[in-house]
Amino acid sequence: MAPIPGSGLAKGLAVTLRTMTRKTVTAQYPDVQPDLPPRTRGVIGLFEENCTVCMLCARECPDWCIYIDSHKETIPATTPGGRERSRNVLDRFAIDFSLCMYCGICIEVCPFDALFWSPEFEYAETDIRDLTHERDKLREWMWTVPAPPALDPGAEEPKEIAAARKTAEKLAAQQAQQAEQAPPATEPQQAEQAQQPQQAPPATDQQADEQARAAGQPGRAVGDSVRQTDRPGREGQP
Repeated sequence: MAPIPGSGLAKGLAVTLRTMTRKTVTAQYPDVQPDLPPRTRGVIGLFEENCTVCMLCARECPDWCIYIDSHKETIPATTPGGRERSRNVLDRFAIDFSLCMYCGICIEVCPFDALFWSPEFEYAETDIRDLTHERDKLREWMWTVPAPPALDPGAEEPKEIAAARKTAEKLAAQQAQQAEQAPPATEPQQAEQAQQPQQAPPATDQQADEQARAAGQPGRAVGDSVRQTDRPGREGQP
């Protein structure tokens, strides 16, 4: 069956009339900023304090668009006789976003959580050479990284929180066990213990001789027992 002449034009006009009666949904950018999802891959933010210059991100990058420079710094020993240590200090961390393909491998392989996705996307430049952003700019983008979403109700507890909770529970159990083994003293007993003077332990034979020499008195003869020298004899007995 041959098409009716002008049917295509009628269908097009019908779509136009139907669209004209609907409310517009166009966001007037840049006056209205888009509401992007949290996992948007905009740019990469750098948390410089966590970076140890391990170079994993630069090695694993398929486009080789990450540039890192560093130097070694000697840390003196903190204890006497200790050994000096050396650490890497970050000098430059730059990403060439004209080469980056936003694969996210650098963020996944970073073992110290120094790189994060930011939903920021307004970084266009008039010159392609200006798309290489240094660590100061990456640091600014770090503060636009959204907070991580909450865990699902049935999700596994993080290992760090589980280890800290187990340690706290173990310490509390030890303290409770010690409190059960040693019953608390009553108030009269505590008052008596506070009033009673602490008695010194009896001196040994060697300590008695040293005290006698210090006082200028003759000490006991070698081989004499405490019973023979220190205890006075009864009257009428030799």
